[in-house]
Amino acid sequence: MFGLGYVKVDPTTYLIHFVDGRIKREGQGLAFAYWRPNSSLVAVPTSSVDVPFIFNELTADFQAVALQGQLTYRIADPKRVAAQLNFTLQADGHSYVSDDPDKLGQRLVNLTQVLTRPVVERFGLEAVLTASEPIMTEVYLALAASPAVQALGVEVIAFSILSIRPTPEMSRAIEARAREGLQKQADEAISARRNAAVEQERRIRENELLTEQVVQTKKQALARAELAADIALEQERAQFVSQRAANAREEADMQAYSLEATLAPLAKLDPRALQFLTAGSTDARTSIALAFQELAANAQRVGQLNITPDLLSSLLKK
Repeated sequence: MFGLGYVKVDPTTYLIHFVDGRIKREGQGLAFAYWRPNSSLVAVPTSSVDVPFIFNELTADFQAVALQGQLTYRIADPKRVAAQLNFTLQADGHSYVSDDPDKLGQRLVNLTQVLTRPVVERFGLEAVLTASEPIMTEVYLALAASPAVQALGVEVIAFSILSIRPTPEMSRAIEARAREGLQKQADEAISARRNAAVEQERRIRENELLTEQVVQTKKQALARAELAADIALEQERAQFVSQRAANAREEADMQAYSLEATLAPLAKLDPRALQFLTAGSTDARTSIALAFQELAANAQRVGQLNITPDLLSSLLKK
């Protein structure tokens, strides 16, 4: 029928039905028929919304950087938002009569940029490139406590910075300096490795020299010990030979003394008596020789002595 309409919204949409300027019904996920001529419908989405952003700011050293990120929010108080922005539906019950619903995200982005600016200005260029985490934390807390956000009835769920980039010229300059720094570090690392290798080689050589010195010292000590042992052995040998010679001299002296003591009584005897004493222990030849010797010694007393071969032979046989 002409003038009669029907509306049905999602559970995440807060619908307010005005009749003659007064609220007739309101709530989420409503569905009903209404009389168009005297009705107005206000539909406020309460689901979370992701709003991307990118804006340029200046650092403490007056260098431009581009911040790119995303703001996530949801409408926590639909009636407060509807009181400030026009969320009225057209007669078809689907599209809005104004672009105010699309402006809400931009308003929040503008507010985010205002709150981000003083935070970025505290950092230098190189520092801000790695300061996304502290910037996100500080800006998020500022958004959550902002009176403007609370006045809109909006709840900020998240604030994320995806990238912070300098201008292309500064980016190339930073990259060049970083490359030079990395190259310098690489050169220093190579030099350090070479120095370490030289130092290690020196230590190895010193250890070899020390080892050689220790070996030589041990060899010298062993040589000295062997020499001392040889000297001690020779000294012992000398002492032994000296002692042996002394013992031999003493033994010879003793034998001479014994022989002298033995022969001393005999030296006082008459040779003939000594011959007589030893005659008993000699053979016949010796006795005959002694007898002839005695006869020869007293030849002046013997008148005539005839010794025939037969007599001599008979004496020798006996």
